[in-house]
Amino acid sequence: MTAIARPKNLWLGRWGFVLAATGSSVGLGNIWKFPYMTGEYGGGAFVMVYLVCIAAIGVPVMMTEIALGRRGRGSPVDAIRRVVRESGRSGLWSGLGWMAMLCGFMILSFYVVVAGWAVSYLWKSLSGGLAADSVEGMAAIFGANNANPWNLGFWSTLVTVATMAIVGLGVQAGIERSVRWMMPGLVVMLVVMIVYAVFSGSFGAGVQFLFAFDPGKLTGQAILAAMGHAFFTLSLASGAILTYGAYLPADRSIGRTTLVVALCDTLVALMAGLAIFPVIFANGMDPASGPGLIFMSLPLAFQQMPLGGVIETIFFLMLTVAALTSAISMIEATVAWLNESHGLSRARAAWGVGVLLWIVSTLAMLSFNVGADWKLAGRHFFDWLDFLTSRFLMPLGGLGTALLAGFVLRRESLEEELGLPSALYALWRFTVRYVCPVAIVMVFLDALGVLNAGFDWRWLALVLVLAVSVEALLARLARRA
Repeated sequence: MTAIARPKNLWLGRWGFVLAATGSSVGLGNIWKFPYMTGEYGGGAFVMVYLVCIAAIGVPVMMTEIALGRRGRGSPVDAIRRVVRESGRSGLWSGLGWMAMLCGFMILSFYVVVAGWAVSYLWKSLSGGLAADSVEGMAAIFGANNANPWNLGFWSTLVTVATMAIVGLGVQAGIERSVRWMMPGLVVMLVVMIVYAVFSGSFGAGVQFLFAFDPGKLTGQAILAAMGHAFFTLSLASGAILTYGAYLPADRSIGRTTLVVALCDTLVALMAGLAIFPVIFANGMDPASGPGLIFMSLPLAFQQMPLGGVIETIFFLMLTVAALTSAISMIEATVAWLNESHGLSRARAAWGVGVLLWIVSTLAMLSFNVGADWKLAGRHFFDWLDFLTSRFLMPLGGLGTALLAGFVLRRESLEEELGLPSALYALWRFTVRYVCPVAIVMVFLDALGVLNAGFDWRWLALVLVLAVSVEALLARLARRA
C-alpha cells in the first residue's frame, strides 16, 4: 500500500518535527506541573514511575498518533477518516478526530490564561513588581494579578495574538521557524539555571530528592498520578501530535523520531527539577507546596539569592517560551482542518479561530475576578474546561486511539507505516492492545473517583480480564466478517 494522500505541507528541516513535537510536549506541564507534582508525591519514587510510564504508555501512543497522522495526511478528522476508510471500517471512528480537536481547543482556552500568568510575571520581574518578604506576600501579588480583569485579560490576549500570528504564517514559515529558536533557547536558559543551582549550596539535596528512590513513598495515588502525567505531558489525545505527524516526511523513522521526542521531553522535565529544587531547598522551603511553587515560593526564593533578579527573569522568560510552543501545537489541528477541508487560507483560519478562542478564554479568565461567583455544580468556567478535558476527553481519546490501532484498523496499514522490525512491531502491538488501554482505563477510573482509595491491583486484574475478553470478541467478529 501507499500513503493515502499527498501532503501539502512537510517539515523542511531534519529536526523540524522533533523541535515542534518537543515544543508541544514541553509546556507548562514540564516546567510548572512536573516539579510540584514531584514534590507532592515524594520525589524520586514518583519520578521513577513517571519514567516507566513514559516508556510503556507515552511512547507507544505517540507512535500511534504519528502513524495515523502520516498515513492519513491531514487534520485529525480527515486523517482518521482516511485510514478507517482504507481499512474498510466505519467512518464513525472519525469522531475521535473531532474529540481531539475539541479537546485541544478547550485546553488552550484555559491554557492561555495560565500562560498569561507567565508573561505577566516576566513583566513583573523586569519592572520590579515581585517584591515581597513572605510567601503570603507573594500570594497577595498573585491574587492581585488575577483580580484585575483588564490586567489578566491583557496578558492572556497577548498570548492568543502571538499564537495566532505564528500559526497563521504556516507550517514552515510560522511553526517550524519559531520552534527552531524557541526550543534551543529554552534549553540554554535551563542550563543557565542549573549552573546557577549548582552554586546555590543545595544542589546535592535537589539531586537526592529528584532521583533517590524510596519505595516507602510510592503510594497508589502517586502511581496513578505518574500514569496520568506521563500520558498527558506528551500532548497526546489533543490533536497536536497527530496533526504534526501529518507533516512528517515518509522517509523518517516514526520509532526513532518518537523516542527522540520522548527523551527530549523527559530531559527537559528533569532539568526543570534540577533547576528548581536546589533553589527551594537552599531557602528552606517546602517542595510540596503545590501549584504555588512556581508563582509564589520560587519568586521569593530568587529574591533572597545573589543575582536572583536576573535568574528570576530568565526563569519566567523560559516559562513564557514553553507556554507559547505548546499553545501553537494545540490550535494547529483546528487551523489545519479549516485550511484543508474548507479552503480557508492559513491566516484567515488562524485569526478566525483566534477570535473564538479569545471569547472562550475571556470567560475562563473572568473566573478569577468578576465571574468568581459564576459557578455550575461548584465549579467555575475555568475549572470546567480543565475538568472536562483532563478527566474525560483526553482519557477517552487516548483509549479510542489505542483501540482503533490495536483492534479496528487492518494490521498491514500501521505495520507498513511504522516500518518496525517484526519483534518491535509485535511489542508495539501488544502494548497498544493491552498495556495502554488498561493503564488509561485505570487513570480514567481514578479521575471518576472510582479508585478513591488509590491504586488497587484487583482493579488492574479486572480491567486486564475485560481487555482480553474484548479482544477475543473482536477477533471472532472479524473472522465471521
